[in-house]
Amino acid sequence: MLAIKHTILIVSFIAFILALLKLVVGIFSGSVVVLASALDSLFDVLFSLLNFFAIKKIESPSNRYFNYGFGKLEGFASFFEGLFIFISGLYIIYQSILKFVNNEGVTNINQSLFVMIVSIILTAIIVLYLKISLNKNNNLILQTEVLHYKTDLLSNVLIIISLIIVKFSGFEEFDSIVGGLLGIYICFNALKIVKNGFFMLLDRAIDDELFKKITDILDNNTEITSYHDLKSRISGNTIFLSYHLVFDNSISLFDAHAISNNIESNIEKLTDKYKWIILVHLDPYDDSEM
Repeated sequence: MLAIKHTILIVSFIAFILALLKLVVGIFSGSVVVLASALDSLFDVLFSLLNFFAIKKIESPSNRYFNYGFGKLEGFASFFEGLFIFISGLYIIYQSILKFVNNEGVTNINQSLFVMIVSIILTAIIVLYLKISLNKNNNLILQTEVLHYKTDLLSNVLIIISLIIVKFSGFEEFDSIVGGLLGIYICFNALKIVKNGFFMLLDRAIDDELFKKITDILDNNTEITSYHDLKSRISGNTIFLSYHLVFDNSISLFDAHAISNNIESNIEKLTDKYKWIILVHLDPYDDSEM
């Protein structure tokens, strides 16, 4: 978890520098797309810092009142980050419409282009850095950060295209049009973040592919009679899995326990992106319909 916190702090610092740079240029140039990007970067800083404190709490050990730890804070953090990003997207759309109606122009386009080129370079570095960290740590907060900054990267490209068109065509309303489209795009991606966080809070089960691999292990095991009540949920970077194994009633408890341990070991080898907490009930007969 230390690596994740370190990653978030570095990302926060870079986003803060970008936000200040874009805010100053956006105010002096009057470009709604640059101001929109500055607002988005300010939210990046805010939520990256909130994510830092969330991750710090997540790594705290479980206690008497929270027996399963604090993994669901990832869901809360992602849900509220996506919600506020969605609101910022609506604000960008509102400002774009207002600027278009009032026919406000753009000045200092060269400065705006410069800051957006710098922004693309730094944002690309952030995305690469986050992806490297995500490959080592399967974390919903990191997934959210990657999705967010990939959105920023595409947004920055659109902003540069907008400014170039305004510069060479004189069609200054295009800045407002692209700003509105950018706001819609931000809202769309924010809903994805909200969805991922919300699903975790609802105890989302593992994906179909991993579920199939687990059932294959159980189906191919000839030492058990059957199995039932296979359930799963994901909390942070931990998979909670439970199931009942049915044995012949003549088997010893020692042998049944050994077989169960072997099955658990095979399941845990399916992925190293998650921690596993597996709860197994050993049945001497099939009580699934009782």
